[in-house]
Amino acid sequence: MQKILVSGATGNVGSRVVRELRERGASVRAFVRDRDRAAGMLGEDVELAVGDFGDHASIRAALEGVEGVFLACSNQPRQVEYENRVIDAARGAGVRRIVKLSAHGAGIGSPVAFWGWHARIEDHLRASGVPSVVLRPTFSMANLFASAEAVKHTGKLFVPAGDAGIAMIHPQDVAAVAAVALLEDGHEGEPYTLTGPETITFFQVARYLREALGHEVEYLNVPDETALQGMVEQDLPEFVAGQIVTVFGILRGGAQERTTGTVQTLTGRKPRGFSDFAREHAALFGKGASLISK
Repeated sequence: MQKILVSGATGNVGSRVVRELRERGASVRAFVRDRDRAAGMLGEDVELAVGDFGDHASIRAALEGVEGVFLACSNQPRQVEYENRVIDAARGAGVRRIVKLSAHGAGIGSPVAFWGWHARIEDHLRASGVPSVVLRPTFSMANLFASAEAVKHTGKLFVPAGDAGIAMIHPQDVAAVAAVALLEDGHEGEPYTLTGPETITFFQVARYLREALGHEVEYLNVPDETALQGMVEQDLPEFVAGQIVTVFGILRGGAQERTTGTVQTLTGRKPRGFSDFAREHAALFGKGASLISK
């Protein structure tokens, strides 16, 4: 039985990767910082390796006896250093495969710092010689969690997205592809671009939320400056807020309009639409708990 180390195991994608791998019969070790939080989220029977990307020893310990690694780290200034450290340690430990969570738009010199960081890590991963698969998902439906409180309390969705069409992806579908790439041979090569089943606008997002919640949800396209100010007032670092605004500017230019069939090809099932996501998480956005699909 393969043992897979999942980093970022309490994140929106990583936690789902843990579940997908276990459903496929793999042995999973979750690399986490907070044991109690991780146990509560992932289950008491999931093996936990407590550590931190900044701690070389904890990384080496987590990699002992591991054949594959799911590599994911939050977008933060030391991301390149942290992920490259895991790659180097995995090479030293004889890991057979790394699946890296990247982003659609990753590229050296990207105006989005996060996407530039991903590209640098991808380059390091290729140079490492460790067999690898890079996943580049489009805009995640989970990003809508940042708007949940506003929707719940005001019935409004404030986003600087204009009428951009975006092939948003459900984090569960990213996780499903990651599990396939970790457990099956033959996926190394060009990055996989992962999208949802359809291109939708935030007007449609608001409609899907309205249908799931049973009350009005209005999408308000706000200017970039207003969006930036609002995020900073909610204690988001100004650098991060600026990067998010930059992303939406790129999306308004049509950068993520196209869908791909990659999710269905690799997993054998159609990707989930935003209507599914809205029903699943209705309780976070309003009084729709009874509509949540299990």
